[in-house]
Amino acid sequence: MTDVDPLIELTAQRVHEWRRAASPWSLRAIKDAGAVSAAPAPGPVRADLAKLIDHTLLKPDATRDEIGVLCEEARRYRFASVCVNTTWVPLCKALLAGSDVTVCAVVGFPLGAMSPPAKAYEAREAVQQGAGEIDMVLNIGALRSRDDQTVFEDIVGVVTAAAPAAVKVILETSALDTAQKIIGCTLAKLAGAAFVKTSTGFGKAGATVEDVALMRRVVGPALGVKASGGIRTAEDVVKMVHAGATRIGASASVAIVTGGDATQPKATGY
Repeated sequence: MTDVDPLIELTAQRVHEWRRAASPWSLRAIKDAGAVSAAPAPGPVRADLAKLIDHTLLKPDATRDEIGVLCEEARRYRFASVCVNTTWVPLCKALLAGSDVTVCAVVGFPLGAMSPPAKAYEAREAVQQGAGEIDMVLNIGALRSRDDQTVFEDIVGVVTAAAPAAVKVILETSALDTAQKIIGCTLAKLAGAAFVKTSTGFGKAGATVEDVALMRRVVGPALGVKASGGIRTAEDVVKMVHAGATRIGASASVAIVTGGDATQPKATGY
């Protein structure tokens, strides 16, 4: 079993060294990229599950009408947000005007393999168009290659570009071993992210209770933990929250809060 604390400490030491060696511009960017307040640390599951859920539609062939339905459902059930590709941010912002539903946009999605400037630009534009939260995919290949500095700077770039919007960092846990999950969470925390998140919903597997518990242990109470991928019932939500999740990504959101049938997965990425 991987020892969590030494990996966290070692990763923090590396980040401290990069900061000391960084240019003044980079140091300023890191300083300015303070974490946006995330959801509170986990506690008893609230009766109102809707406020835990990012109502999600990320399939590439989603239509304008489907996005309209997503927003109407989010307004009706008062979900925390709608989570969409960046092309739909202006429409969602308009459709949700006057509600307390946030627009969440995905960045570098679903591969995480884009250049850091491309991710930062996409995040900045999404926020300018109305996104209040950004779910970014970290550079999975760099993390698996032990290129932690690239991963860190990639996250800092998005956090800085997206300010004041909260940034959730997607690890794609099904592609990582335990040590990589620990390092990824630590880098996200040190880079100023507001949440760490399990999955894109397009990977080999989605959220697990074990991964959520590990992520919560690594980031402590300061950051939110978002569980996403394969969550289809209220019972699934309860398990994830008890493990440490403070936000849920789901396409079966309506079924979760109404007790409807969500046994047939939809091709939404969640």
